[in-house]
Amino acid sequence: MTLTDGVSPTTSQITPSRGSAAGGESRLGRSLALLERFGLVIVLIGVALFFTFWPATAGVFPTASNIRTIAANESILVIAAMAVLIPLVAFRFDLSVGSVVATSSICSAKLLVEWHAPLVVGVVCGVLVGALLGLISGFVIAYYDANSMVITLGMSTLLTGVGAYLTGYTSILGIPQPLLDFGNESWLGLPRPVWLFVLVALGVSALLGLTVFGRRLLSIGSNEAASRLVGMPVQRTIMIAFVCSGTLAGLAGVLLLARTGSASAGFGAGYTLPALAAIFLGSTTIRPGRFTVIGTIVGVFFVAISINGLTLAGAEDWVEPTFNGAAVVIAVTAAAVLAKRRLRAAR
Repeated sequence: MTLTDGVSPTTSQITPSRGSAAGGESRLGRSLALLERFGLVIVLIGVALFFTFWPATAGVFPTASNIRTIAANESILVIAAMAVLIPLVAFRFDLSVGSVVATSSICSAKLLVEWHAPLVVGVVCGVLVGALLGLISGFVIAYYDANSMVITLGMSTLLTGVGAYLTGYTSILGIPQPLLDFGNESWLGLPRPVWLFVLVALGVSALLGLTVFGRRLLSIGSNEAASRLVGMPVQRTIMIAFVCSGTLAGLAGVLLLARTGSASAGFGAGYTLPALAAIFLGSTTIRPGRFTVIGTIVGVFFVAISINGLTLAGAEDWVEPTFNGAAVVIAVTAAAVLAKRRLRAAR
């Protein structure tokens, strides 16, 4: 380089090092961003590989039978999580989903077994029971500005008593064989419940991402006050969100009946916490900070595969609730940390 190039030798020596440092920081930032987006997916793959090769589980975990069982069983949880997800986009909690699942299952079973209703009637009525329960909760929450956590927790407790009354603390057996076949047989190599949860997931994804209703939910969740100021029907939107939640919970209840072949009080109430764990875990991946369908599914199968592997390894019964509770705490904490970090970066 000569002095006539218009750049001094000192400058030419300093500039590349700055560019190199900036480039290194940029690459590090991109790497961290990718890790943030796909960290849970990577961990999910790592957990699956661990149980595949761990001697204690290698003989059973990677088999096609076990994989199909996990997929079929978690179909119910995926649909229940979709039920929780819809109102949660508007930052309304539905803690009654598990009890709605149980109540819908009981109502459908009583219609089919004790009243000998046609199969279609029993299935549809089970789903409609869920929709009605969602409508009741949604109306109180939306039009009376009631706290969604308190109302749905109270509804959950109420439904536990209703379920005990309807069943008399016994199990309802004798479910029609066609419904059992749907819950336990396969189609094109995949359990039929898996096809159902894929359809539900696609439907919820389209509802939230491609419809006016979905955009309204996102707007309410982002800034409810502004949504009201621009004339958005906030109350009606929130109520419909709970109706959708109850409908999907009712569908999950019917699927639970098809999978197990029986209905009893409280059977299904345990889906609420795992659904929340999956949603909040999912909010830390793919699109961090957002409640998404694909993230929720990743969360469901991360928890399911982890618990399945531990169970096959001989873990005791206390492991599952402990794992679910820890997943909720860790996921909510991680979501809060990521939100604060993004806020600092924006400032």
